[in-house]
Order: sequence, then structure tokens, then C-alpha cells
Amino acid sequence: QVQLVESGGGLVEFGGSLTLSCAASGSIFSINNMGWYRQTPGKQRELVAAILTRGNTDYADSVKGRFTISRDNTKNMVYLHMNGLKPEDTAVYYCKAVDQGRVYWGQGTQVTVSS
Repeated sequence: QVQLVESGGGLVEFGGSLTLSCAASGSIFSINNMGWYRQTPGKQRELVAAILTRGNTDYADSVKGRFTISRDNTKNMVYLHMNGLKPEDTAVYYCKAVDQGRVYWGQGTQVTVSS
């Protein structure tokens, strides 16, 4: 089992910045894919950004140029650096990890952007 714990969410003004962190622990074999998703009430969870072990990244079009995902493989951490935040970025952000083909999710952290 892998446990994921997110931190760093909160309330920020339009145009502000936040950095989310996700710590993976437990019986980790080889986490290949880590990423961030977000969800708002009544909508499906959507990909925000993903990063592979080698550093390849993928971003939702809506966050390209504003968000940056990074990871520290030695610490099993993944980060989401968010700049230029907009009210439409308001959501619960979830960390996701894939280890040996199994998908794990964190409990989520709320990000609220005021206009």
C-alpha cells in the first residue's frame, strides 16, 4: 500500500501563487507516474499535470505556462507550483501515484482563488 498526503492548499487572491506538495510513503516499489488532478462539485476529476520518473511532463491546456510540476524521486515527493491563479482554478486538488500498476490517490487539498 502507498499513502499519499497533500499539503499546501489554501485561499489566494486572483493572480497569486501556491505550491502544493504530495508525499508518498508506505510499501513503495517504483512509482513511475505521479500527478495532480482537480475536481469541482458536479464535475469529473480532471488531469492538471503529470510527471514520469524520467521527468517527462504533461499539462492540461488550461494551466500550461502557469503551473509547473516537479518531483523529487529520492524523497518520493511531487510538487505543483501554481502561478497566475484564476478563480476557475478553484477546486480540490488530488495527488495521484501509480506503483506497480496500482493507482493511489491522496485525500485532496482545497485551493480557492478569490476574484
